[in-house]
Amino acid sequence: MADAILVAGHGRGLLLSSTSSLVLMLMLVAASSISLASAKTHYHDFVIQPTRVKRLCKTHNAITVNGMFPGPTLEVNNGDTLVVNVVNQIKYNITIHWHGVRQMRTAWADGPEFVTQCPVKPGSSYTYKFTIEGQEGTLWWHAHSTWLRATVYGAILIYPKEGSSYPFPKPRRETPILLGEWWDANPIDVLREAIRTGGAPNISDAYTINGQPGDLYNCSSKETAIITIDAGETNLLRVINAALNQPLFFTIANHPFTVVGADASYVKPFTTTVIMLGPGQTTDVLIAGNQIPSRYYIAATAYQSAQNAAFDNTTATAILEYKTAPCPAKKQSNPIMPILPAFNDTAAVTAFSASFRSLKEVNIPKEIDEDLFVTVGLGLDDCPPEFGSDRCQGPNGTRFTSSMNNVSFVLPQTTSLLQAYQTDTPGVFTTDFPDRPPVRFDYTGNVDRSLWQPIQGTKVYRLEYGSRVQVVLQDTSIVTAENHPIHLHGYDFYILAEGFGNFDPDVDTGKFNLVDPPLRNTAAVPAGGWAVIRFVADNPGMWIMHCHLDVHISWGLAMAFLVEDGNEVMQTLEAPPLDLPVC
Repeated sequence: MADAILVAGHGRGLLLSSTSSLVLMLMLVAASSISLASAKTHYHDFVIQPTRVKRLCKTHNAITVNGMFPGPTLEVNNGDTLVVNVVNQIKYNITIHWHGVRQMRTAWADGPEFVTQCPVKPGSSYTYKFTIEGQEGTLWWHAHSTWLRATVYGAILIYPKEGSSYPFPKPRRETPILLGEWWDANPIDVLREAIRTGGAPNISDAYTINGQPGDLYNCSSKETAIITIDAGETNLLRVINAALNQPLFFTIANHPFTVVGADASYVKPFTTTVIMLGPGQTTDVLIAGNQIPSRYYIAATAYQSAQNAAFDNTTATAILEYKTAPCPAKKQSNPIMPILPAFNDTAAVTAFSASFRSLKEVNIPKEIDEDLFVTVGLGLDDCPPEFGSDRCQGPNGTRFTSSMNNVSFVLPQTTSLLQAYQTDTPGVFTTDFPDRPPVRFDYTGNVDRSLWQPIQGTKVYRLEYGSRVQVVLQDTSIVTAENHPIHLHGYDFYILAEGFGNFDPDVDTGKFNLVDPPLRNTAAVPAGGWAVIRFVADNPGMWIMHCHLDVHISWGLAMAFLVEDGNEVMQTLEAPPLDLPVC
């Protein structure tokens, strides 16, 4: 036994002869080589450029990627690396965010303007490099500067590792469906006017499915998106809400959905006839080709939770077309229209949200190191004395604002938060974001007018590496209660529970699902209610958490977590890339 070798195993050693150990080591090397060989690096060029795009009878110079609207679909496997060179050929600054990608140790590639990087200036470029780790399903990418996201977005399809499979029967085909909004104007000008006046921005002129408004809008029927299916087959639809400011219902006539995934995580399958997605959320659904071969409308329409708020009440359509449908049916008959929920059908939204469970039992941190209670909602700033009435067009001569825990978030303009932290640049941010609102009140009742005006600040919340974090997200009725899609960069989180009214820890903690809660990156906090999320701070960097209604983030509905490095090399943020943009 003089030549025997001790090989480390899971909590024990294996005593092998020299011959056996050599065979084992060769097997381990071969397995490692196969694993490394199966992972690929995908290279893309994203040229940000103006492109002539015609919608609703008019042609606009829309901002696109590579002349495409929506932009290119990125297809990868779990474990692959993406290298995307962004070249800015427009007159605006821009960044690209890879929505939902964990960005483990690569916060420099996350993309939110003035958070993890300065913007890519006109005429310059920046290369984003990151690896997809442990995620499968549907994510997306989009501009994260001003309102360029209105037209600069696209899908990220993450397939299982080579040799692995879906936890459901493989579909015959897969189709990304991107829901969006279209303005018959320059979206940047729409935002600028809203900021100037302090009022709400003009609502969109149309919703879109894969960039097209569909048959129910003027000058649109010839370009209506068509999704094909064949009798007897099962298709996977990867649905993304890329709309700027609007939660959307989505349905297909006579074709129920089997929901199998959301935000690049698998879920226990469940059946529904309609889904609702807040901006930023994705949902993977299976549909079966088991209807009479014909044409069926795919439809998207508004879910409007805010009372008395203006919204686009139109409906975008695409067409689900059976390949075996008779030619006369394709050319002459109107597609079958689905039954759509009412625009304010919160009961349908609540039932849908309550159906989500993780595919398997998950390991939820039972003990909590950081327990935050964060109010989210709108506010009103008093009109500054130097402003005229044309600059204070909010309710009763005010200006709209928004906040978390009474702090309206202000982005820096001379550097990014992450760069300021790495270089110890003073005066850019403070680490005193409050873990509670300054005043406890009836958040969903009649709120005293003295609480309507938040303070402005660039405040972040510091987390030690490995901290177990719980955040109660509480909507407020200041101005109006509203469903807020809250997105956390750099992390997935478990949604333990949701409810209406004021969160009561003595009562509502008992409702927590600590067995199989859904894993998401964007939580749709119920209008006049709350959601509880939990995660482990295992990714160092500066991570913004914000409402994905872009008008709200423009008003300050955001904060950021500063997650410190851990003690090990693989627990530390990578060095910034050499081409990181400067302000």
